[in-house]
Amino acid sequence: METSRANGAAYVLGAFLLGAFVCAGLLGLGYWATRGALDVKAMERSVTVKGLAEREVPADIAIWPIRFTDTGNDLVALYQTVQEHNSQVLGFLAKQGFKQDEISVSPPSIVDRQAQGYVNSNDIQFRYTATSTITVYTPDVERVRQGMTRLADLGKEGIAISGADMGAAAQFLFTGLNDLKPAMIEAATRNAREVASKFAADSDSRLGKIRRASQGLFSIQDRDSNTPYIKKVRVVSTVEYYLAD
Repeated sequence: METSRANGAAYVLGAFLLGAFVCAGLLGLGYWATRGALDVKAMERSVTVKGLAEREVPADIAIWPIRFTDTGNDLVALYQTVQEHNSQVLGFLAKQGFKQDEISVSPPSIVDRQAQGYVNSNDIQFRYTATSTITVYTPDVERVRQGMTRLADLGKEGIAISGADMGAAAQFLFTGLNDLKPAMIEAATRNAREVASKFAADSDSRLGKIRRASQGLFSIQDRDSNTPYIKKVRVVSTVEYYLAD
């Protein structure tokens, strides 16, 4: 009888202790689950900012088309005139110091105005119009700029040079973007962090680690319409930072 009572008491005590441990475990699990949820919630606080980096760089390639037009009624004579004027332009470019492998000559474009049905042949003074283009492609940008200022010398020789509005505008390119990318991305990221730090300070928060970031596209544009040989390189990076109290 006494043994049965002892066994019953031990059973009750064991059940009580087991229940206590289970209860403590559940309480602990609840605490850590709540704490974890609060930590996750805190990690959801973030700020997204954009960082800008800009640089001005000189163009390193120049493409300079020199285009002129001749007219006449004798097609054979017109071709001869075009060849003579081509030689004069090539001589002009050689005098400016351009190398032969920097110069290309395109075949002349001939328009027979009399063959155009909408034109009254009685109103045509010259039947044929020939347009010739000689193009300079060179890394010597400064030499091109100097040569452009001396185009009037060709006009004095009787060559009708077409202007930029006739598709003969010089182009200036910048091809060294890959060398600039690392430093500019770093500068854009640094700028983004400065903006985010200011936001965090204004909101009584601390700036945390980067949550996500994306690099924008690089753009290369003329600095302005008057200086196309100076380029503005620009990139915008978008960065999201965690915020902490």
